[in-house]
Amino acid sequence: MHFFDYIVSNYGWQGVALAACIIVLFFIQLYYYSFTYGQISRFRNSRRKKILESEPPLSVVVPLFSEDYRYIEDTLPMLMGQQYASTFEVVLVYIGANNDFYEELTRMRLAYPNLTVTKIEYNPRFPISVKMALNVGIKSAHNEHIIISTTDSQPSSEQWLAMMGKAFMRGNIVLGYTAIEPSKGLKNYLMRISRLQMSMYWLAQSVNHQTYRGNRNNFGFTKSLYFGNKGFSHLSMNIGEEDLFIQRIAKRNNVSTVLIPKATMVEHPWGGLRWWVGKLRHYGEAYKLYPVEVRNTVEWDLTTQSLFILTSLFALIFMPLEFKIAAALLLLIRYLVVTLRVRAIAKRVGEESVALRYWIFDLLNPLLMLCVRTAMLRKDSTVWR
Repeated sequence: MHFFDYIVSNYGWQGVALAACIIVLFFIQLYYYSFTYGQISRFRNSRRKKILESEPPLSVVVPLFSEDYRYIEDTLPMLMGQQYASTFEVVLVYIGANNDFYEELTRMRLAYPNLTVTKIEYNPRFPISVKMALNVGIKSAHNEHIIISTTDSQPSSEQWLAMMGKAFMRGNIVLGYTAIEPSKGLKNYLMRISRLQMSMYWLAQSVNHQTYRGNRNNFGFTKSLYFGNKGFSHLSMNIGEEDLFIQRIAKRNNVSTVLIPKATMVEHPWGGLRWWVGKLRHYGEAYKLYPVEVRNTVEWDLTTQSLFILTSLFALIFMPLEFKIAAALLLLIRYLVVTLRVRAIAKRVGEESVALRYWIFDLLNPLLMLCVRTAMLRKDSTVWR
């Protein structure tokens, strides 16, 4: 009681309220990074019960919306050269009207017998969505187990397909991680660490048997599951195949999460931070349709992070010395816990280097999220058909 009176007499009720806010926010953040995200670094998919005794034949379905020679010259050979114990095929769905390009794709079957090419004739009056292209590709696939990827991403290793195939031995839905291609500069670093941070949200829920999304560059499911649920959902949207559809088909024990560096895909960024914010805004239209509990979990993390940093900085600037020391100590403890946890998770997906400068992202992330939320206030017309 005397201790409480001492605090009130020295700092006032405003100081007591500020201290209480800092402490509560500190423990909420500690809970997120010690327990919620801690499940990711402790997760082992090999502990799950097998539903198959060996790797199944796979079909990798990739929609191709342009005459992308970079993809067929650089990335496609990496897909075809995957080391896989069973058989596999790559199904390219070309959406276009360039017959010469389509003929070149079909000629590539001479070099790659396990390449399947199908075409959807481009018509500007009837635009083809990604879901429509994927549906054609899934129907054209010869195997039961399907992996979805995109032309702007490539495998990080020759064992990517092997890791995804092994994951199908323990689930009918497979979720892999996708990193942003590294390059020099702060903008690239912020995009890479932002991808990791956002992936931590859904990875934590997935390993806790509460899957609500994957990554559009690196996920898969069985044909039976796809057609048993009548294909993709939310057909009025040009997005949602990796989250809104996954929410529909994911059950507590049918999802296999792959946390192995060799199973990571690498996405090529087509711009800087403006491109990244635009991308987040575009796919953020689906976020508005997520379950309330999912959005609350994400919002609580972002909000408590922002408030903890702001209240701690306020204490460091305006409060007496001993108050500043206590606030600085809590900031340091949180930063150490967060950095160690992020580093452990980054190691699981082959992103170790991004954790070393996490303090930069930690300070700038609230501002980045504010820019994304501001952009999301304006409806993205390209999302809706």
